[in-house]
Amino acid sequence: MKFCSSYFFALIVSALFAAGCGENKDAPAIKGRIGMTCMDLTNPFFKLIANVMTDEAAKHGYEVTALSGELDPAKQNSQMSDFVAQGYDAIFLNPVDSRSASQGVKAAHEAGIPVFSFDVQVSDEEASKLVSSHIGSDNFQGGQLAGESMMKALGNKGKVAVVSLPEVTSCILRVDGFKNALKKANSPIEIVTELTGKGARDAGYAVTTDILQAHPDITGIFAINDPSALGAHAAVVKAGKQNQITIVAFDASPAGKQAVFEKKLYDTPQQFPRKMAVGTVAAFIEYLGGTAPDKRILIPCEHYRYEDSISDESREKEQW
Repeated sequence: MKFCSSYFFALIVSALFAAGCGENKDAPAIKGRIGMTCMDLTNPFFKLIANVMTDEAAKHGYEVTALSGELDPAKQNSQMSDFVAQGYDAIFLNPVDSRSASQGVKAAHEAGIPVFSFDVQVSDEEASKLVSSHIGSDNFQGGQLAGESMMKALGNKGKVAVVSLPEVTSCILRVDGFKNALKKANSPIEIVTELTGKGARDAGYAVTTDILQAHPDITGIFAINDPSALGAHAAVVKAGKQNQITIVAFDASPAGKQAVFEKKLYDTPQQFPRKMAVGTVAAFIEYLGGTAPDKRILIPCEHYRYEDSISDESREKEQW
């Protein structure tokens, strides 16, 4: 899959280099405004993305208004309508619900306002064609990494459960990638159930408690993000099965990294939210320059296992 054009790559490298060197000289005059709406700004992942987007856009003279969709599709569509009514120059969208977000995308397109999705893609076929560019992790490839780790940890045998989030395209792709890795390897590992953990710790705990009652002999759990994986771990500990069940997560959030270090999680394939944020702004700047950015820009994930956590300064500093 194509990652990015050379021009786009140069924009990202330049932006990351400037950020790393602390360059923040006289900011240019304000040229316009960008509206950003994401699933939940209380999530450190999206808070970091919002902060990096704000800093990067300011270098080009744009202000970012970052709003939380609060996991409510209707609220997020209302936020996008407000961005349109107030004449924002662009919208950066992380859909609460991949299909419901089509309403806001279509309204923005009709008003001539470009939409750039990040992290999660818009699934409605018509609306997805109206998105100028999508910048996110290669979730399918990350799911494959999770599958590889599960096979390695279990000795390529046993029964596993999947704690999913079927409303969100990125999480669907993670599960698809996980299954693909098992299929490609002709693995005898059996997926006995797949239930939603809603991407949250409490729901991950609750659904895993149910899974353990229905399938007491499972030896592995793949959860689509760190919060649901940590909820699953709590349920496994409560059931006294921590020596029986291996948990593979996804994200490599600060909490996930620490959990890997403490051997609560075997692996949490790593996303790079800073690259995602910088890439979204770079795609917008490329668009302003008259060049259509790539429709889909995917950032490869990497394994994050115990050996990666031992001397990881970002883990020690509780950073992404």
